[in-house]
Amino acid sequence: MLEYVKNNFWSLLIILNYIIAVSAVVTILLKNINPTKTLSYIIGLVFFPFLGLLVYYLFGQEYRKNKIFSRKHILNKNVVQSINKELELNKKELDKVNRYLDDKVKLVKLLHCNENEPLTLNNSIDILKNGDIKFKNLLKDIKAAKHHIHLEYYIVKDDNIGTKVLELICEKAKEGIEVRLSYDDVGSNISNRMKSKLKESGVLHYPFMPVFFSKFTGKMNYRNHRKIAIIDGEIGYVGGMNISDLYLNKNNTQFLRDTHLRIIGDAVKSLQIHFLSTWNFVSDEKPNIYKSYFPDIEKKKNQIGIQIASSGPDSDWANIMEIILTAIITANDYVYITTPYFVPNDEIITALQIAAKSGVDVKLIIPEKSDSWIVKHASNSYLEALLIANVKVFKYKKGFVHAKTMVVDDIFSTVGTSNMDYRSFNINFEINSLIYDSENSKLLKKHFLSDLKECYEVDYEKHKKRSRFDKLNESFCRLWSPLI
Repeated sequence: MLEYVKNNFWSLLIILNYIIAVSAVVTILLKNINPTKTLSYIIGLVFFPFLGLLVYYLFGQEYRKNKIFSRKHILNKNVVQSINKELELNKKELDKVNRYLDDKVKLVKLLHCNENEPLTLNNSIDILKNGDIKFKNLLKDIKAAKHHIHLEYYIVKDDNIGTKVLELICEKAKEGIEVRLSYDDVGSNISNRMKSKLKESGVLHYPFMPVFFSKFTGKMNYRNHRKIAIIDGEIGYVGGMNISDLYLNKNNTQFLRDTHLRIIGDAVKSLQIHFLSTWNFVSDEKPNIYKSYFPDIEKKKNQIGIQIASSGPDSDWANIMEIILTAIITANDYVYITTPYFVPNDEIITALQIAAKSGVDVKLIIPEKSDSWIVKHASNSYLEALLIANVKVFKYKKGFVHAKTMVVDDIFSTVGTSNMDYRSFNINFEINSLIYDSENSKLLKKHFLSDLKECYEVDYEKHKKRSRFDKLNESFCRLWSPLI
């Protein structure tokens, strides 16, 4: 038997490949997805043994139909249900919101329909531009914590700023403050010495979906790309900045431009629910949910409407992508987008084209120099289709722009963790703050226009004349960019 297998190894392997391929073809047909995609996958599976299976495994899975974890345990808790009920707006508040937001109220309704995510009005926010301001505020708030500190980050490093944050939460844990830390196992780099210190201090900490040899794993799996900090259930942080010296611009080889939010108010309760859902998953425990995690917030004089949008393989819908798409479609005057990774789907490209061709001022800032060679070239492959439709594209040349923001019509804006790419829309766990407020939207617009001064505009004629080699390189990188 062994001799037969040895002599016919490749033939048996080919047979096995086609048995699996036929099973995959049947699965694809039953899904009733886009005919073009269906035909492409079938051709790949039939005519490209092994490679076709690999491509289907990496790109063809319906992530949302095979959820990694469920939030039902947390969402079914009586305390959480009562909090969500408290956050629901009354009729008078809803009427006010409808009048103020006009057609932008579609965004509120969309997210509420998708995730039952409430719009909260009792909020104030600080827009934190770059890391020195973010960490100055975060360290101050952690130091003043009286009940609990909840941190959930894609990247946590015990470098200079990371050590400051980690040692401070160790001190707070020793004081009797509840401290929980969730970090992504691929993105983060925490030494065993520091992990021991966290444990000895009473800091509960768990990696998100731990993997062996994380340095060599890359990103070909589900990762938690969120950056959340919650202090005492009253103060919340969300945005583009991880816990790393890279965001401080002190000894960097290139300047890193980023944006984060500091929120005080009822929107923090939504952040808290998302944190506890993730904690339930990473810790493999069903934590007790107390009302003290959701304290009453003093009424703000100038109330700001905020919704928290999350997306990932745990959600039924691509919430953040759908919000971005709807915001572009409903824009009347302008759409200003900043993103470090621009590998959009066809829907976003079409929406940007239609908006620009209908007279909306559409501007996009992306990095001139990226930290990913493949993403840089993949992004370039999309630009011609935008430029020909009168979308204005700018490349940030001061350093690396890592901010993930969008501003629309002086009334709607979003700051969060989601890039404009395949991974953020479909694979990674992301979270964005949706802001329905004129003053803060105008401030983010001001930041955008200020960043334009550090950019150069991409010229359509010049871009169109790039070499055939560059175009081929871009097309190749575009194919593989979802894996980066």
